[in-house]
Amino acid sequence: MKTDLELQKVVMEELQWQPTLKPSKIGVSVSNGVVTLSGMVDNYGQKRDAENAVLGVEGVKAIADDLEVSLHQENVRTDTEIAEAAINTLTWHSLVPKDKITVRVENGWITAEGKVSWIYEKNAVKNALSYLPGVKGITNLVTIVPGIDDGNVKRNIKAAFERNASIDANNIHVGHSGNKVILTGTVRSYAERHDAEKVAGNAPGVTQVDNQLEVKIPNYLS
Repeated sequence: MKTDLELQKVVMEELQWQPTLKPSKIGVSVSNGVVTLSGMVDNYGQKRDAENAVLGVEGVKAIADDLEVSLHQENVRTDTEIAEAAINTLTWHSLVPKDKITVRVENGWITAEGKVSWIYEKNAVKNALSYLPGVKGITNLVTIVPGIDDGNVKRNIKAAFERNASIDANNIHVGHSGNKVILTGTVRSYAERHDAEKVAGNAPGVTQVDNQLEVKIPNYLS
């Protein structure tokens, strides 16, 4: 298992590998496998890029993203301009249902609301808005409306895990309460934990994934 100093070095190298980021502006600290990012990024998209880059590093157990968005003057937009751009972007996005989402903007922060049928549609809303100029943050309040098929949901999620090369389905238990799926057990990395949550969220009718999976790094990776 990597020490915190070794993991810090690998994380910094991974951030330097990302073409959209300026690693000199990003601070990295590690404590017991938990990575904390601090410093400044030029836009909200870079904040997400940094988090996603760290997500894929072997040995990372969790991420605390304290990065702040500091906009360049040329990227500053009024709330009205951001709102108009957001609506146009969502209208043209193929994964976002038409006329289902409303947005409001305050001090560069977007709040999205509405109802959709799938988690991937909810996630598509945030993905579509993340790289708009002037955006400092996003609160995604979009909700998912259909119910879970009790007879099939656990079986279908387990089958999806077994098809996925990055997930060891043998150590993951799937439960559910209402429209919420509950994942318990162990995984080999933070990235695998994230992948399992994403796969479970693709099940029809799932509105929330309670990810209780514990990261246990195998001895052969120590």
